[in-house]
Amino acid sequence: MFSVTVRDHMMVAHSFRGEVFGPAQRLHGATFVVDATFRRPELDADGIVVDIGLATEQLKAVLGALTYRNLDDEPAFAGVNTTTEVLARTVADRLAEAVHAGRLGDGAHGLAGITVTLHESHVAWASYERSL
Repeated sequence: MFSVTVRDHMMVAHSFRGEVFGPAQRLHGATFVVDATFRRPELDADGIVVDIGLATEQLKAVLGALTYRNLDDEPAFAGVNTTTEVLARTVADRLAEAVHAGRLGDGAHGLAGITVTLHESHVAWASYERSL
């Protein structure tokens, strides 16, 4: 399996419901380094997994819709704890929509899957992997 990973970051504000979250139940900020890995079993006719430039642009667009926002106020997250895991799935699903819409180029239709990893710090991160 071949893979290509692109990286960006996002800054959000949010709070959590549930005793398990302790002080994170209060509104707080988070900065995530975000890696999006695109996978396919065989390279396309150009010898690539995906156009890195288009993948970078689409990751930036997906994160741009989330960054500098209080996620508690976003209708898409109503009633949802926006944990690192939930945000990884959200970014992966939105990138998958971009692939299906052709925004990563025609060659991207041969992708087998996407994994999105959100790094909370240098010692903690979470990922979501999905098929295409």
